[in-house]
Amino acid sequence: MLFIPGNAGSYKQVRSLAAEAANYYHDVLQHDAQAQQDGKRPFDFFSVDFNEDITAFHGQTLLDQAEYLNEAVAYILSLYHNPHRSLRDESLPDPKSVMLVGHSMGGIVARTMFTMHNYQPNTINTIITLSAPHARAPVSFDQDIVDTYQNINEYWRNSYALDQSPLDHVTLVSIVGGGLDTVVPSDYASLTSLMPESHGFTVFTSTIPHVWTGMDHLAIIWCDQLRKAVIKALFDVADVKQPTQTIPREERMRHFRRRFLTGLEPSVKKALPEQEAKMLLSLDDQSSAILSIGERLSLRQLGSSAKTEAHVLPVPSLIEKDTRKLSVLTNQRIDEHGPVQVFLCSSHIPQAGAGGNAYAINLDLSGGSSGFMRLSCKDAASDAIALPASTSGSEFAFDDASPFTYIEYALKDLSDYQYVAVIDKASELTDGWVVAEFSDSAKSTITVKRSLRSLMLSGMHRILPATRAMVNEIRIPRVHSSLLAYTLHIRQKCKSEPLFQPLLRQYISEPYESKFFPNVRGDVNINLHGVSPYVPPPANAAHTKDGLSLQIWSDPTCNAEMEVALDIDILGSFGKLYMRYRTVFAAFPLVVVALVLRKQFKVYDATGRFHEISMTI
Repeated sequence: MLFIPGNAGSYKQVRSLAAEAANYYHDVLQHDAQAQQDGKRPFDFFSVDFNEDITAFHGQTLLDQAEYLNEAVAYILSLYHNPHRSLRDESLPDPKSVMLVGHSMGGIVARTMFTMHNYQPNTINTIITLSAPHARAPVSFDQDIVDTYQNINEYWRNSYALDQSPLDHVTLVSIVGGGLDTVVPSDYASLTSLMPESHGFTVFTSTIPHVWTGMDHLAIIWCDQLRKAVIKALFDVADVKQPTQTIPREERMRHFRRRFLTGLEPSVKKALPEQEAKMLLSLDDQSSAILSIGERLSLRQLGSSAKTEAHVLPVPSLIEKDTRKLSVLTNQRIDEHGPVQVFLCSSHIPQAGAGGNAYAINLDLSGGSSGFMRLSCKDAASDAIALPASTSGSEFAFDDASPFTYIEYALKDLSDYQYVAVIDKASELTDGWVVAEFSDSAKSTITVKRSLRSLMLSGMHRILPATRAMVNEIRIPRVHSSLLAYTLHIRQKCKSEPLFQPLLRQYISEPYESKFFPNVRGDVNINLHGVSPYVPPPANAAHTKDGLSLQIWSDPTCNAEMEVALDIDILGSFGKLYMRYRTVFAAFPLVVVALVLRKQFKVYDATGRFHEISMTI
């Protein structure tokens, strides 16, 4: 692992990542037999000391660093070929590639390495960048830096247009901090114009599970929640049994998406279809409650019977162009160690093989009754995602509180199953709750078809009915500019104590930017990094038409209307404009002085004396 510091950065910045990698391996991976079998071993970290060079202002310095780093990579690999320099398992192959982590301009240096004459093919296949301005140079004082950027980006764009791309094996993830990064605009970190999504993507720290917050240009290196996510992702893709030291590119991208994205994005594939049914569930009328088709399951407490119970939802029949989906939300963990488990079950029972019982788990809740139902089930825990807890005491998404757990499947993905079984394993009464339902996405999605001018003049106002689904979405395609800020107003008065407070997710499709707002009761500041001036358009222009989406989780048993309104924030928009172009505003007085001097010299040339100009400040 090679860390590349950014503009005026220090090689010592690698310590935060290296320390977390050592702790994670020592505390978790070395005790995990499956991880050891999958080729997980401690990372060797290297860093480079560029004496805090100014790479953002000088193109030749950037090229010199890239050339040097190619030699450094060759040297690092040579260390593992010499048994006198490295103590390694002789059964493992010699490494042939190095993973890179680059901060700020260090991420650009990493991409520049591929364009240099001394780059050795296939010696780099995995890159993670932190607040790196990929799309364009952060400053344009030096023509060399502009030309260098143009050459680098053209090389990357053109490489993916070839039948046999020299970058086909490379995966790149660009992680950015969002609005709190006032050094490098996060719009510049987008990869959408440079490479296909099959090889890389851009994600905001507010999107990453268990991080859920923006961060400034330096905090992105040492933020504890983020460095944990980065190190876990790097271990996910590492495999010392391979000469490349990593798993194949498609698998790397799958792991990166599951680790860095919310899990609600269409690009995140469900893990359930790849699993085998490992549980045989036996039920009778007393140990289970079978709901009618379309009925919602709402458990306000767990463990009411002090024994394991099953709540069964029948899967509706699939119709043409079906937009229905299954949604399950709880404030508990959904896995074998938690009080709640969710299974997708089929009444078709495969015959046991010659080796005996085909099921690893046999959960018998029939109580020995003769009239029982047997189901072949798959555990949905692999597709469960974490959401920020949204209670009456929640303030921020990153609060130190146990997160909610959410599962969502489109009905078309459940065609092989007849039942959804929610298992309550709590042995005593707890404050845990579960809501599960089938709802129609088409009916719970509102698309606001209004122009930007109309939205700026009169805003947007919608009423969500009292009989709404648990998850509702409002899409506003015309809201996509990164220079405008908005204020969202949400009002709801429940007639009874809700299970949870409304949870808002603000997101755009590309790049991956999600922001979570728990306990939404009042005004919320909305800003995004969508279409930005002077930034190359994305290769997939279809996503730019999606605009802003607002996804709202609310207690469906609340039985009260929800008022949602969106208005432009004029002061906030001016603030974004100032932060983006503050150097231009700072240079404006110089322009005025230059024009005054120009006028004086013109008058002097014509009359032989300076024209007197008085200014009042």
